[in-house]
Formats: sequence, structure tokens, C-alpha cells
Amino acid sequence: MSAFVTAGGGFLTAVLWMDLMFDVQCRGHGSELPEPVLASIAAYYARVTTAARPMNRLIAAVMAGTLAALIVEVVEGFGQAWVPWLSLALAACAILPAALLTVPSAVRLGARGDSPARQSELARSILTQHACSLACMLALVALQLAFS
Repeated sequence: MSAFVTAGGGFLTAVLWMDLMFDVQCRGHGSELPEPVLASIAAYYARVTTAARPMNRLIAAVMAGTLAALIVEVVEGFGQAWVPWLSLALAACAILPAALLTVPSAVRLGARGDSPARQSELARSILTQHACSLACMLALVALQLAFS
């Protein structure tokens, strides 16, 4: 199971890195982002959340598969008892907010139906959520590699 969890975590880390390459455009601006920055970030999220169907479903499948593999690790007692539990907590802290907050915000930003101020808020919240998720995924992968 550890190999599957590590592979899933690595894949999700790579996805987060790609997202963050667009998200970081939020930095260094006032409260409302300039139109070229909003356009760039929104176009990216329109493409990866909506226009990429059905390929965008792969990310959700990897999230679910990684959580399922971690649950198997917990049930089967992989390695030291605390490792699967901490791994599951790290994955949940990255995946659940992504599913419940980040993806809906990215879809909304990609649609560009809100005011520039609201789009700026969405873009900044996505940046923060992705940075937190990246930290959790990196810790998960490191933990799995260290104790496998």
C-alpha cells in the first residue's frame, strides 16, 4: 500500500505545483488583482476544471484512491501504528479542503462571472489553500518514504 500512497501523493504534489505556478501571480499586488493576472489565472482554472473533461476526473480518482489506500494501511496496521494515522490525517487535510473549497472556487473563478474584487479574493484563497495542501502532500510523501 505504501507504494500506492506514495505514488498518489507524488502525483497530487505535481498537480499542486502546476496550479501554484499560476496562483503565485497573486503575490505583490494590492487588494484587487490587475486584469492580466486575473485573466491568466482564470483561464487556467477554466481549462483544468471545466474544459479538460473527462481528464480532470483523474485527479479526483487519485485523491479517492490515495485516501482508500491510507484507510487500508490503517486497518492492516502498516509499520509503526502512528504512521498510517498521521499519513491519513495529512492526506485528509489536503484533499478534503480541495474537494469542498478549492475546486468550487476554481470553477467559479474560471467562469469569470464575479466582480474583479471577488475574483481577486477567490484567486488569493485558492493560492492559500494550494500552499497548505502542498505542505501536507510533501509531508505525506516524506513520511511514507521514510517508513516504508
